[in-house]
Amino acid sequence: MPRELNERQQKFLEVLFEDAGGDVVAAKKLAGYSDNTPTTAIVKGLKEEILEATQMYMARNAPKAAMAMVGGLFDPTELGIRDKMSAAKELLDRTGLVKTEKMQVEASGGVMLMPPKAVVNDD
Repeated sequence: MPRELNERQQKFLEVLFEDAGGDVVAAKKLAGYSDNTPTTAIVKGLKEEILEATQMYMARNAPKAAMAMVGGLFDPTELGIRDKMSAAKELLDRTGLVKTEKMQVEASGGVMLMPPKAVVNDD
């Protein structure tokens, strides 16, 4: 069950990834906190909510990362494409869209099992 946040805490979370661009000091000011309020105290009090908002922000931008990766297929000569592809891969990995790998196992020089020899009694 989510806990109750006061008006300033809610505003802080709203502006953190929008107007403040992820800058906690700017978000503090935009939310109406006093300059005397320690930023660390705000972050400590909203740690879980900030982490959840961060996950949501990453998930919101995962489609852009996917589009960037596919775009690299159409224009592989784009300036900075390696860095862009690397950043897109990292973001997709962190949002849970990881590359699946299949492993094929081959063996040579295996062992062949033969049925037991028939026993002949000379009685």
